[in-house]
Amino acid sequence: MKIMLVGSGGREDSIARNIALNHELYSVLTNENPSIIKNSKKYIFYDKKRHDLIADFALKNNIDIAFVSPDGILANGLADDLIKNKIKTASPVKSAAMIETSKAYMRYIMEKYNIPGNIENATFNNKDAARDYITSMKDVAVKPIGLTGGKGVKVTGIHLNSDEAVRYACDIIDRDGQVLIEKKETGEEFSLQAFSDGSHLSFMPVVQDYKRLYEGDHGPNTGGMGSISDRDFSLPFLRKDTPERAKKILNKIIEAMKDENNAFKGIIYGQFMETDNDVKVIEINARFGDPEAINVNYILDDDLGIIFHDILSGNVNRSIKYMRKATVLKYIVPPGYPENPSKVRIKIDKTLNSDVYYASVSGTLNDVETLGSRSIAIIARGDSIEDAYLKCESDLNAIHGEFYVRHDIGDIRKKIKN
Repeated sequence: MKIMLVGSGGREDSIARNIALNHELYSVLTNENPSIIKNSKKYIFYDKKRHDLIADFALKNNIDIAFVSPDGILANGLADDLIKNKIKTASPVKSAAMIETSKAYMRYIMEKYNIPGNIENATFNNKDAARDYITSMKDVAVKPIGLTGGKGVKVTGIHLNSDEAVRYACDIIDRDGQVLIEKKETGEEFSLQAFSDGSHLSFMPVVQDYKRLYEGDHGPNTGGMGSISDRDFSLPFLRKDTPERAKKILNKIIEAMKDENNAFKGIIYGQFMETDNDVKVIEINARFGDPEAINVNYILDDDLGIIFHDILSGNVNRSIKYMRKATVLKYIVPPGYPENPSKVRIKIDKTLNSDVYYASVSGTLNDVETLGSRSIAIIARGDSIEDAYLKCESDLNAIHGEFYVRHDIGDIRKKIKN
C-alpha cells in the first residue's frame, strides 16, 4: 500500500520505519527528520493553514491510507479534511480527538456513563470558586482543559503549594477561560495504548513513561524523558489484575463514545495510576504516546500498515503479534530543556548497538542539530528490563555532544522492592 504519515518526531520515526518495512511511505513533515526522510518515497512539509495542499499530495500520489499522528494536528482537524477529500484516514476526527483535546469532555464521558477509574473533579471559569475548591480539597492537580504537551499539569506537594495552586488556576482562567481541578491521587503511573476501529480494541504492551526532568522523578514535567516495557507485556511492580482493569476502562470509553455518535477510530491511549486499591484514569489521549509508541513499535512483530487497514475495516480485534522482549528507552534533550533549550550539535557513532530514533532535529543520521525539544531516543531490547537498561546505558557512550539524559530510567530495583 501507499501510506501517508503526518508528523516527524521520535514517535513518528518509529511509525515510519514500521510502515516502510512493507509499504511505500509518503510523509508530511514538521521538521527535517533525517530518518523519516530516508524512509520516504516522497515528502512535503506541514502547513496548518493549507490542509488542501496535503490533500492534493495524497490524491496525486494515490495514497491508500493516511495516518495523522501528532495531537496538535489532530486538534487542527486535518483528519476531517482528508476524509472530506475521500482519503481513507486511520486517525480520529476532531470531535473524537476531544477525548484528549478537552480534559473536561473526557471527564464528562466518564461521569455520564459511570465508567470506573474516574477522579473527583470540577471545572471552573470563576476564580473565587476555583480558590474555594482548592482550599477545601487541599491536595489537587491543576490542569488546563486543552493540550499542554505533557507540561501544563501541576500538582500540589510536587510542583506547587496550595497558594501557588490557586494562583496557577487563576492564571489558566485568565488565559483560557476555564480550568480543571482534580483530587490528587498517588500511586504508580503506567500507559496502555490500543488500536480502535470504533467498536473493538486491540491492546499493546503496558509501558511506563518517566515524565519528570531529573533523576529520582524530580523537577518539572516534560513530554517524557524515557520509558520501559517488559517481556510479559505488563510491569513487574504492578498488581497482576491492574492491566485488565485498565483494559476494561478503555473498552467502556470506546463504547460510550460510540453511544455518543462520536466513534473513535485510531490509536487511543490511557494514562493510568495504580493506587492502593484501585486503577484511576489520569488522562486519555487520542494518538500514540511519545515515547511509549517507540517501545511498542520496537517490538511489534506485525504489519503496521495492515493494522491501519484493520482500523478502517473494523477488524482490530484480531491478535496482533509482539516480540517477547523488554525495552528501555532514554531521550536525549538539549541543555535547558524544557523551558530554555539550547541549539547544539550531537554526533552519533556508526558503531552504536542500540537503535536511535530521531525527533526534534535536523541534519544527517550521524550528525544532527537540536531544534529545541526532545532530540533523539536511544532504545534497547533485552530478555529483562535490567538487560535492556544495561545495553541502553552502554550505548550512550556512542553519543557525543552537550546534552542531558536521565540515567536512572530502566533501573527499577527500588520499584520492585517497594
